[in-house]
Amino acid sequence: MDVRDVHPTVKGPLMPPSLPRRQFLQSTLAAAVALAVSARSEEQRPPRILLRSSWQTVNIGDIAHTPGVIQILSEHLPDAEITLLPSSIDNGVEEMLRKNFPKLKFAIGADAQKQAFKDCDFLLHGSGPSLVGQNSVALWAKETGKPYGIYGITFSAQDDQTKQLLSNARFVFFRDTLSLQFAKDKGITCPIMEFGPDGAFGVKLRNDEAAAAFCKANGLEDGQFLCCIPRLRNTPYWTIPSKKRAFDAKKHERNEAMKEHDHAPLREAIIAVVKETALKVLVCPEDETQMAVGKEILIDKLPDDVKKKVVWREKYWLTDEALSTYVRSAGLFGNEMHSPIMCIGNGIPAIICRWAEQTSKGFMWRDIGLSDWLFTFDDEADIKRMPSAVLAMAKDPAGSKSRALKARDIVLQRQRETMAALKNELAQKK
Repeated sequence: MDVRDVHPTVKGPLMPPSLPRRQFLQSTLAAAVALAVSARSEEQRPPRILLRSSWQTVNIGDIAHTPGVIQILSEHLPDAEITLLPSSIDNGVEEMLRKNFPKLKFAIGADAQKQAFKDCDFLLHGSGPSLVGQNSVALWAKETGKPYGIYGITFSAQDDQTKQLLSNARFVFFRDTLSLQFAKDKGITCPIMEFGPDGAFGVKLRNDEAAAAFCKANGLEDGQFLCCIPRLRNTPYWTIPSKKRAFDAKKHERNEAMKEHDHAPLREAIIAVVKETALKVLVCPEDETQMAVGKEILIDKLPDDVKKKVVWREKYWLTDEALSTYVRSAGLFGNEMHSPIMCIGNGIPAIICRWAEQTSKGFMWRDIGLSDWLFTFDDEADIKRMPSAVLAMAKDPAGSKSRALKARDIVLQRQRETMAALKNELAQKK
């Protein structure tokens, strides 16, 4: 073996005059072997992915983005090493992630981020309402020059930096086709731009012990209740101490003006389900503000005979306990997005009610074949149709389950296809 075949930078005579021939050959052979082993080891090591995600913890949907994408990565790239670069993993979320993904690494703090930038091969920006981690993506591109991709975002506004970052990505998967079309219309030139479902579809977290205890304490039998989630037009973050947000008079005024309009159909659906089926209804939250909303605008306004079969969850919960409850239910309906996403991802029927303030993300229901389970509360015709759709879902559990599973199949197919794109990019490093 000639050392120049292994290390092409070695030039000139192979044996300095000062070294005996045998000693020189031994030392150069050892160096060549070491270089070859090192190169082979680097080539054979698992790919390293830096996941930019975990935006906040006051909403189980925002929490769900991260374990959902990690689950999808784990299923399709089981050998990959995943490092999470989070914005927020407090309130028990870090512990939940460590418990469910023991191999997951965390880049917390400036030094850890710097090391992750050095070690990882590819940055994957996780699901969100926009390019939430835009600054991190820009820093990655500037400091490493390594590839990156965007997975499952809504896109409805841009600045020059956003446009450049999306265009320079290896791929961008939008979680609704309206966002995809908007990107095309705005001249985004990324080579792969397609519909890619929200990462929260992948969540499989469970806290069965807590969910079973709650259901037992409240008389909720498996398959014998629906879940209902309230929501105001604008999340009143100013009521959550940890968010430290100033009171927003304009948003509050809008909430007050629309809360009866947006919840009367939910109450009508609850009443119909309770009176015309044997099912109970659980009013539960997706974020920390919704327990109070559910009590005020749903529970307290129900007829007394209906209240007896309606359960109010008065405490916030994490994603694992919530999903363990949803999978015990016969279905879910309400004014939120990510609890329905997690339901469909696990084969549970789910109806979505939305409005303009929630961006275009709700339209992903059309993209996965569930148009009949999507209701826009800015449309009075949709409002009128919604309670009967909930009742129909409740009365036909087998048919509803079948529809949910068909939608899930569409999601699973797109997950396979989007992960194939990522696999292809990771293969380029070899």
